Amino acid sequence: MTARRKTAVRRTMSRKTARKATPKRWSARVTRESDALDLQRGVFRLTSARQIAASLKRSAERSKRRKSGAYRSALSMLTFYINRAGKNLPKTQRQRLERAKVELKRQFGRE
Repeated sequence: MTARRKTAVRRTMSRKTARKATPKRWSARVTRESDALDLQRGVFRLTSARQIAASLKRSAERSKRRKSGAYRSALSMLTFYINRAGKNLPKTQRQRLERAKVELKRQFGRE
């Protein structure tokens, strides 16, 4: 193999490894490291819509970094999670999260 060919092979291999180093799911990182809210771990897997809404409300009200109101930040994070999960979200969990939206609205007194 010539020196030129070896260099080309090395360059191609380094590009492939550089791509693998990047995170696969940016939405998971946003949920985990959001600038707006510090979420309770596993908040979207809680068993009750009321618990999910209460946790999001608590996180939004405690946050010092959010750019909008507490209700808007909490609802935005919940909607973001539902939208990014897409078809991978089981039907029962999607229904629970949709009920959590209604519950969040009720807890903030915006019925």
